[in-house]
Amino acid sequence: MQYTIEQIGIIHSPYTGKEVCPVQGRAAPEGIGRVEVFPEYEEALETIETFSHIFLLYRFDRAGEIQLSRPTFLDDAPHGVFASRHPCRPNSIGMSIVRLEAKKENILEVSEIDILDNTPLLDIKPYIPRFDYRQDASNGWVEGKAWRDKPEGRE
Repeated sequence: MQYTIEQIGIIHSPYTGKEVCPVQGRAAPEGIGRVEVFPEYEEALETIETFSHIFLLYRFDRAGEIQLSRPTFLDDAPHGVFASRHPCRPNSIGMSIVRLEAKKENILEVSEIDILDNTPLLDIKPYIPRFDYRQDASNGWVEGKAWRDKPEGRE
């Protein structure tokens, strides 16, 4: 089965390379960005400013070689790519939660961003704690792993 996903905008951030981009936006609250939604999709942003956080779905357009099992940013042992958030994945789709600071027409100002500058935007969804938070969720293999602000090999 083949399908096509249309780019709906572009994500702007201060991060021009993987070596300076945070692994998770929550670890970099000072990371400020802009989400530019193409004008033909502006109507789809109606009432988005009522949410404090949003999911951004985007294309990992500079991710690198796809490997189905590999070490991750949190662990040197290999894990299946579907059991990790590694950017090198079969469909190259990324997902981040960012704080929505403001909406100005078709531009969303955000913080806590962990996405490279000029990344293609595929979709936006509101983060709704009532639906998205699961109190009984487990951390899987990540449980007990030390947080690294920057993965090894990044400066």
